[in-house]
Order: sequence, then C-alpha cells, then structure tokens
Amino acid sequence: MDAVLGALQDLDLMRVSAPMAAEDDLLRVHPKSHVTAIREAAPETGFRSLDADTHMSVGSLAAGYRAAGAAVRAVDLVLQGEAGNAFCATRPPGHHAERETPMGFCLFGNVAIAAKHALDHHGLKRVAILDFDVHHGNGTQDLVEDDARILFCSSHQMPLYPGTGDPSETGPHDTILNVALPDGSGSKAFRQAWEGTILPRVEAFRPELIMISAGFDAHRDDPLAGLQLVVEDFIWITARICDLADTLCEGRVVSCLEGGYDLAALGESAAAHVKVLKERSDG
Repeated sequence: MDAVLGALQDLDLMRVSAPMAAEDDLLRVHPKSHVTAIREAAPETGFRSLDADTHMSVGSLAAGYRAAGAAVRAVDLVLQGEAGNAFCATRPPGHHAERETPMGFCLFGNVAIAAKHALDHHGLKRVAILDFDVHHGNGTQDLVEDDARILFCSSHQMPLYPGTGDPSETGPHDTILNVALPDGSGSKAFRQAWEGTILPRVEAFRPELIMISAGFDAHRDDPLAGLQLVVEDFIWITARICDLADTLCEGRVVSCLEGGYDLAALGESAAAHVKVLKERSDG
C-alpha cells in the first residue's frame, strides 16, 4: 500500500478512514460459514496459509474487514452526495473471493459487497461493475451472477490465473460479459474491447451507479501477466467510464483497488486513475 499512498500523497483529496465492515454487509454475498472460517483462520502470531497464494498475518483480518468496509462507505458517500466519486486504496483486494472460497490474495468480495449494499440499502435498481484487472474477477462473477440487477463486465488476459472468464460465461440473466485478451495484447486491443464491446453494453444496461475493480497489473511492467498496457491506457479507460457515468448516473463512480505488483507502475497508474476521478468530481 505504501506505493499507492505515496503516489497519492500530494493530491488534494478528501480522505476518509476505512471502517470495519458490518457483518450484515459481508453476509449480503458470503454465507456465515465463510465469514466465520476467515475469522477463525486469522493467526495470533506469524502467518497462516489459506491456499498456495493466499495467506493471513496478524493484521489481515482487520485489513479484510476494512477493505470491504471502505467500499461500502464509499458507496454511501457517493450516493448521499457527499462525494462525486470515490477511490478505495485498500488491501487485500477482493475480486477473486468466491462465496465460500478465499483465493488470489482475496478474503471478501469487496466490490460485490458494496454493489449489493447500493441496491439493498440505498434502493438502486441497477449497478454495473467494470473490471480491468489483468486477471478475471471470478469471485465477483460468482457473487453477482444470480442477481439480475448487477451487470459485471471484465477484460482480462486469457489463459491466465484463475482460468475462468471465457466469453461463453454469460450468467443466468445474461448480465456477465467477459472479453478475453491474449498474452501480449496492448493498448489497441484493450481499447477496442472496451470501446467496441463493453462500454456499449454498459450504456444499454443504464446503471444508476458504476463500480470499478481497478487492477493495474495489466501494465507492461507487471511481473504476473503479459498484457502491455501503459499509464495512458488507464487514464483513457477511467475517462471513458466517467464519460458514461456522466451520461447515465450523475457521474457516480466508486473504484476499488485490485491488483498491481510492480510498485512503480502501480503507484503511477493508481495516481493517474485518481487524478481523472478527481478532475471529474471537481468539474
């Protein structure tokens, strides 16, 4: 997190501390057995492995609760008119956490939890979740595909972890849209996927709130994947999403940090993303 917070420190932002998520919010998408299992897995000292790449330290449980709580609080701020849009600079990420399975560094489905909160608590009718992380958001898809009020759209490298996200996965309500990009794809393929396929689908869905799973591991310097995006691509996609939000839902956007593992690229990309959000909110 130091790379992201350091990159954001000079921006004139309204900063809000992330609260702990309420149990009821977690239970909107996860069964109580999952929440209990995560809580009981938290170590008192050292580390505990939940799978080959998902581990918990002494502070992980509180961080997981605060990551989910931040997303919910950001939705409240935006929908209550206290902020034009919001970015949650939190770890752990959430888009790989399935109903009963923590994985891919994720404990709880942060974005899915916040989307359900917007619908159930604030009475919205439609929310769109847009995921440009290099990995498919299998967890988010698992958590929202049964809810016709939520559109989930993802661009991601394929084949790649976690092995899901084939375009044939459309969900029981046809509210899932996956666009797979081959290894080595760069700006042109990424922008064509969004401009030609994803953004028109979002426009047709007419959401009242847009949420972003903002992963910056599609950057060409990231060590965990092979897409070739640059900072200008994250600026472009943020601006295009904001354009759509201005047209469809009074500019209401809530973005949550997902992946990004080259620290320099992560910090620069996150800062560029937030600068666009701030410019639109101030505009």
